[in-house]
Amino acid sequence: MKSLDLQPHLVGKFLELRPLRAEDWEGLFAAAADPKIWELHPSHERYKESVFREYFLEALASGGALVAVDRKNRKVIGSSRYFRYGPEPSELEIGWTFLARSHWGGDYNGEMKRLMLDHAFACVDCVIFLIGTTNLRSRRAIEKIDAVLTDRRVTRILLPHHQPIPKKTQFWKRPKRASPPQRKQRRRQLPLSPAHRKLQ
Repeated sequence: MKSLDLQPHLVGKFLELRPLRAEDWEGLFAAAADPKIWELHPSHERYKESVFREYFLEALASGGALVAVDRKNRKVIGSSRYFRYGPEPSELEIGWTFLARSHWGGDYNGEMKRLMLDHAFACVDCVIFLIGTTNLRSRRAIEKIDAVLTDRRVTRILLPHHQPIPKKTQFWKRPKRASPPQRKQRRRQLPLSPAHRKLQ
């Protein structure tokens, strides 16, 4: 199995994803400093600078964090992350994703997910998403990319500003699609000539 670059540079029509850097702090916090983004998230105070700084430093240290940039104005609009979850080498997690509210409800989130899925499926067979049981917004978003709910459950411990918060999560998975079978071309039947009709 090929090794996967967890911090690629991916370019789409509306946005590009590149490795998160320390100098992205100001732009990324500006995108995240909105309470509405985090109201359904267990760490619902992540819009605060002290809480978001922990998220940012953890992302830098993860080795899989990407920053989303709007191609129109080069503005930082969000972030996401690849993470190797568990011992199964053919399984990869995509998570820690958020977008500025100015980019909700359009093409940006779908394109971000498609770029990351296409990159991941070059090396893995299945991508998983761990989503909080109360986070209906994120559930609706991944349903749009054909992710399905599984029976797996886990409690992940979040550390917002040194206060552990258990996050009950559901596993959603998006398997790699097999190439669709090629349809056999149907031979066009030509009308029989009068001579051939007589032979029948």
